[in-house]
Amino acid sequence: MESPVHSLPSLFKQLGLENDPVSIERFVAVHSPLKPELKLADAFFWTDSQRAFLREEILEDADWAVVVDELNLMLRGGRGV
Repeated sequence: MESPVHSLPSLFKQLGLENDPVSIERFVAVHSPLKPELKLADAFFWTDSQRAFLREEILEDADWAVVVDELNLMLRGGRGV
C-alpha cells in the first residue's frame, strides 16, 4: 500500500488553518462529532473556498482525497490525532 501523498498537517495548511499537532487536535475536538448524514464539506465551519476544495478533492479522487477522508473520519469520532 502506498503512503498518502499529503499529510494531515499539509491539509490543514492547504485549508489555511493552523497545522501543528495541538491545533489539529483542538480543531477536531471543537468540531466533532459530525452528524452521520452531514457531508464533510457541508459542515458549517468551512469557508466557501475550503468547502469547494474539499468537495473537489473527493469528487475527483485527487491526491488530497486520502487525507480528506482521514479528517472526515476524525471529525466523526473514528480516530484521534
